[in-house]
Amino acid sequence: MSEDLLARHRAVLPGWMPLYYGDDALEIVSGSGRRVTGADGRSYLDFFGGVLTTMIGYDVAEITEAVQRQLATGVAHTSTLYLIRQQVELAEKIARISGIPDARVFFTNSGTEANETALLVATNVRRSNQILAIKNSYHGRTFATMAITGHRSWSASSLSPLQVSWLASADRLRGRMAGLSDGDLLDAAVDDLREVLATVTAGDVAALIAEPIQGVGGFVHGPDGLLGAYQKVLAESGILLIADEVQTGWGRTGEHFWGYQAHGVTPDLITFAKGIGNGFALGGVVGRADVLNAVPAISFSTYGGNPISTAAGNAVLDYVLDHDLQANARRVGAILLDGLRAVDAAIVGEVRGRGLMIAVELVRPGTTEPDAAATLRVFDECRAGGLLVGKGGLYGNVLRMGPPLTLTEDEAREGLAILRHAIATVDAETRIP
Repeated sequence: MSEDLLARHRAVLPGWMPLYYGDDALEIVSGSGRRVTGADGRSYLDFFGGVLTTMIGYDVAEITEAVQRQLATGVAHTSTLYLIRQQVELAEKIARISGIPDARVFFTNSGTEANETALLVATNVRRSNQILAIKNSYHGRTFATMAITGHRSWSASSLSPLQVSWLASADRLRGRMAGLSDGDLLDAAVDDLREVLATVTAGDVAALIAEPIQGVGGFVHGPDGLLGAYQKVLAESGILLIADEVQTGWGRTGEHFWGYQAHGVTPDLITFAKGIGNGFALGGVVGRADVLNAVPAISFSTYGGNPISTAAGNAVLDYVLDHDLQANARRVGAILLDGLRAVDAAIVGEVRGRGLMIAVELVRPGTTEPDAAATLRVFDECRAGGLLVGKGGLYGNVLRMGPPLTLTEDEAREGLAILRHAIATVDAETRIP
């Protein structure tokens, strides 16, 4: 029973591990397509995909078959000290579609490890431990990646191996960029970057790391061209640009295959993870050969690039490209975004996102004050209606949705109806004297 499993979970796992739905925590026991079944016997339409990881859905034959073929060889692991055909083939594909000339690829187990690798590379290239990061960002839970995470809820330690300087978030609701037009925000962001470089750095900064759309931060993003505007300033001093595409890669934004492509820039390094494994542990870094080769010592990842995960990764990437899931994300995402933007509810402060990366920020009516309690109520109402969504944002007041890229138009409309009902229900509650 789930009650027994919850008690066992709490008895042996750390208290700082978040668990959705509190005392009514959900155990997912099976899945197919875009739906999962819980131990409670209910079927749910999944709009969160294991935090944007189950990117093409559940029980996908092409992935299962690819993994089974590899398992049938009896080789689940050999170490990257030996040649791994699946690893080489996947690296070739990622290098080709990265947009980076003469690219090299290094595989890891997760986005956190991918970002750690990017930091290792950038600090070696520049011989500097100074990093620029963005407020409201999230880049991982290890020692260095926590240091560049500009999100207090996820910053478990103030200790750091890096000297980090912070740039303003592109949040349009509150803060330094509130209410600015696209053009004014771009100007303000460049001015902010120049001020930071001139005042709080020692001049030899290694890199700027940025998410094209901030994931854990509630899908906040700046206007098109922002990273390009930053890069023009960075290039004056040789500072590298790292695009954290852990959540934005593989066509999820609909308009582009990589989030950075909306900005008229080519990063020096791109980090990736989550969706490329569709549930199998797989991440990595792709970058210019002269940059990625800069590590002056032997280094490898024991499990990164292993035959099982890269077999899955090859099948996932082939499926994404063969079925043009980027176009589907654009088409189906528009149904959700347009439908949510048409919602007339006082608790909705902003609807934002691109493709199948969508957020609804909830506020106290008539203000921009975050309403985490209303967000939790809508979150729970969605589950009651048969829809799983995520939560996030700096103040815990943002509904996050990253459905599988295979989501159909009918499923989008089904989920939209549940969302609209949940928002309307909680909005009505706020009007009761």
